[in-house]
Amino acid sequence: MNLIFVYNADSGVFNVLADIAHKLFSPETYQCNLCNLTHGYFQAREEWMTFLDDLDADIEFLHRDEYVRRYGKKESDEGVGFPAIFVKSQDGVKLWIDNKVINQMSSTDDLMETIRAAVLRKQAGVEDKDELLSLPV
Repeated sequence: MNLIFVYNADSGVFNVLADIAHKLFSPETYQCNLCNLTHGYFQAREEWMTFLDDLDADIEFLHRDEYVRRYGKKESDEGVGFPAIFVKSQDGVKLWIDNKVINQMSSTDDLMETIRAAVLRKQAGVEDKDELLSLPV
């Protein structure tokens, strides 16, 4: 399984510094819950890194501008908001866990359990009709 995690932030040194400042001084208005769940101010959370090491998946992390450059913006992406998690296959990139689900999460544990459950469902061959995980957390 190939997963692509896309943050609701742009790449670049200035953007990273601005994001750190935003998280420090106005965390309640920070726009990327995926970043909040997986990172502290300066680095990835230890429990998140351990989880990723144990996950049976190839993983790619991108900022939204990097995602658009690498995979392009398709018509089917029009309703996609970030942050989001995509599955990459031979057929292309498909939304897997949407921003509504990610933005409802309040802890790293919520994110890890949601991903773990979705991976197990996918490995077991259980598919949603649209294969998009948008269930309430």
